[in-house]
Amino acid sequence: MKSAVTSKFQTTIPKTVRDGLKLSINDTLEWKIVRGRAVVSTLKKPFLKYRNAIKVGAGDIANDIKLARERRVKNFQ
Repeated sequence: MKSAVTSKFQTTIPKTVRDGLKLSINDTLEWKIVRGRAVVSTLKKPFLKYRNAIKVGAGDIANDIKLARERRVKNFQ
């Protein structure tokens, strides 16, 4: 597979590579030089693996707003 580099040093990732790496819009790529070659890998955001790991009860919005206002006042003093 080949892709050209534009005058702005941009290139298009071929569809077979996008599919093989399971790339999505806004994914981040990491570039490294290893023994004179460019190595590209994906950096997946791992936050989803922690989904449902922390259990919390229902919040108290009025109290949260009050605390936020108190902290803001404290920070500006």
